[in-house]
Amino acid sequence: MDSAIETSAMRKVYLRILPLTMLLYLLCYIDRINVGFAALTMNKDIGLDAWTYGLSSSAFYLGYVLFEVPSNLVMDRVGARLWLARIMISWGLISALTAVVWGPSSFLVIRFLLGAGEAGLFPGVLLLFTYWFPDGHRARIISAFTLALPVSVALGAPISTAILGMDGVLGLKGWQWIYILEALPTVIIGCFVLAAMTDRPAQASWLTEPERNWLAGTMETERRAVESGGKFNILQSMTNPKILLLSLNYLGIVTASLGLLLFVPQIIKALGATNMGVGYVTSLAYVCGAISMFGFGWLSDRLRDRRWLLFLTCAMSTLGLVIAGATIGTWWSLFGICLATTGFYGTKGPFWAMPTMLLTGAATASGLAFINAFGNIGGALGPAIVGWLKAETGSFSGGLYGLAAFTGASMVICAVGLHIPRRVGVEVAAAQ
Repeated sequence: MDSAIETSAMRKVYLRILPLTMLLYLLCYIDRINVGFAALTMNKDIGLDAWTYGLSSSAFYLGYVLFEVPSNLVMDRVGARLWLARIMISWGLISALTAVVWGPSSFLVIRFLLGAGEAGLFPGVLLLFTYWFPDGHRARIISAFTLALPVSVALGAPISTAILGMDGVLGLKGWQWIYILEALPTVIIGCFVLAAMTDRPAQASWLTEPERNWLAGTMETERRAVESGGKFNILQSMTNPKILLLSLNYLGIVTASLGLLLFVPQIIKALGATNMGVGYVTSLAYVCGAISMFGFGWLSDRLRDRRWLLFLTCAMSTLGLVIAGATIGTWWSLFGICLATTGFYGTKGPFWAMPTMLLTGAATASGLAFINAFGNIGGALGPAIVGWLKAETGSFSGGLYGLAAFTGASMVICAVGLHIPRRVGVEVAAAQ
């Protein structure tokens, strides 16, 4: 009987929660990466040089990192429905305001505010998952949710370049239309979240009473199981050695993945590919990443393993980066890039299922936000390392080896530092 109730309840939860959160993340990344396409004409119009444009990434991540933990703590207090809607409407409006920047200073201010407005979305959704998805479903739901990331890159490129062609419509530049038109759905969906999202299982009128009771009881049993190993307060969720090791592991992964992302087109272009060919070949790496993300998330829940699958995916990333560096200038480097990307995205499910093996309650909110904020320092660090080593050595090989050192360090942390006892024993229904 319980198995039938679980199957029915979780099917409804997946259908209710997953599509909506994937849409949030999809819009988030489209609004985050559209600056790269707008820059094709915007930089000249508002007087941005290469240094100031590069500094805009630092401004964005500064706002993002500073407000990440406070944002998630507020969400734990006021509820996901209200706070995720606030985040979406805020960043949508700020993104649209980018259309009226008039110079470097105003652009940097807007990018900082955009980071502050978006802060808390990713860890906020992860926190939402801890309310609705038992431990045995955690890696799969996180992997499915983050599939929106490679999809957003694939969709964002043609959409943004098409909008850029609207130059002169109603007297606006093409880059201004990018910010306005891509912000509009974000604000609309933000308002929709207020009507469609449910904060907790106990409030879910779309579940039957037995389903609500089963889910609420399961989540409470798992909370007590995790706390049997010790209950963390908010400060401990950001200072405990295991949390710090998870943060360092994530920093290594993000530094390498974003460092590679920015330079993949240039590496492929150097092989003699056309501009269109660069787009197709680059998308191949994201296809590999998407398959890996889903596959390792499913495998992590099926095998009930987090640590060693995380180790394996970090090892794949390291090996891929080394191969790409050693074969730079040949098409074998593409194989290395695809292997590295497979590893990067494969980490998502196993990694983000690990913090909740330690954290409960408000500590989950602060801990998830702290780890994500710490890791996203790599958004500024990775590209800078590749650029610096490319300048010093004259080749991308040095930069790729440098990134491999980061994922290698993450791999070592997995092997020697991330033994986290699994106190939750959840049997996944055979139907899933």
